[in-house]
Amino acid sequence: MSKKVRVLLVGASFSADLHADAYSRCTDLAEIVAICDKATERIPALAERYGFTGYQAYDDFEKAIDEVDCDVVDVCMPNFLHKAVALKAFEKGRHVISEKPLATTIEDAEEMVAAAEKAGKQLFYAEDWLFAPALNKALSIVKEGGIGEQKYIRARECHNGSHSPFAQTIKFCGGGAMTHLGVHPVCFMLALKDFKWTELTAMTSGGLDKNLIHDKMEGEDWGVVVIKFADGTVATLESNYVTVGGMEDVIDIYGTTGCMHVDLTFSSAINCFSETGLSYTVEKADVKTGWSRPAVDEKFNLGYVGEIRHFMECARDNKEARVGLRGKDGLEALRVINLAYQSSREGRAIKNENLK
Repeated sequence: MSKKVRVLLVGASFSADLHADAYSRCTDLAEIVAICDKATERIPALAERYGFTGYQAYDDFEKAIDEVDCDVVDVCMPNFLHKAVALKAFEKGRHVISEKPLATTIEDAEEMVAAAEKAGKQLFYAEDWLFAPALNKALSIVKEGGIGEQKYIRARECHNGSHSPFAQTIKFCGGGAMTHLGVHPVCFMLALKDFKWTELTAMTSGGLDKNLIHDKMEGEDWGVVVIKFADGTVATLESNYVTVGGMEDVIDIYGTTGCMHVDLTFSSAINCFSETGLSYTVEKADVKTGWSRPAVDEKFNLGYVGEIRHFMECARDNKEARVGLRGKDGLEALRVINLAYQSSREGRAIKNENLK
């Protein structure tokens, strides 16, 4: 492999912007050699925003993967396309980064993991929470015994509804808020506890006319799952599309001698009042006038910069990513979310029969 990891970025919209910002901060490791998006007009705007030059532009991912000499294909496409792009990349002997969720079905996710193994390449699963500086600081406090023995964690990702038209249909998204948002707290907790969960129980709003607000959305607009782990820790993990005012990424950690509250999105040293309104405050903010706490470096604080740097180092050295960031971890997170859906439908707790 060349000194820098050569990246083909597939997608030039929302999630691609998050990754592109991170690539622009690790130019010592990575080089964007091509960008692909069906809407080609998005490509030069993305490239200009982050200073990418000398790249090739494509409007078809299969053609791009066939022609571009790269080391990594970064899949920043709608959920239902993750598998097709990944399988094509593995056929060409490339490493793959996949945004969350890994796929829309367990079967598709299993196929992606198997294809990576067959090709002898890495499948990286993009769970940015694992690199959020505030969250990692909180975990270091737990590790040093600052709040005693960890007993209960409550974590949630919530906002007012996805901007993507694909999020309205289960076929394209894989589920509702639990799949699209809850995958973050679910994968974070599974990685934190080495995937050793023992029992879960869940409730969801149910989709369509059963939803709390979004009655045209096939998937649920509210969901919560309670998971018990082998070490005795209990976690409540929530996701919803009914939260207005901006995205909430909040983690509460309770121990025997203390507790912590971690806010990944609204934590800011700035407190601003504006009559005319700001251009940007935080992701999914409905109103930008009045008092707000504008994010200082949102993408960094949510973990994207550290995540992409880690993937580039792993791709350069052809080694597995850390726990929680491997394809098999994304697969397990999807399994747990599907079991949460089963628990909600059947109104019962589900035990982990595979835990030995």
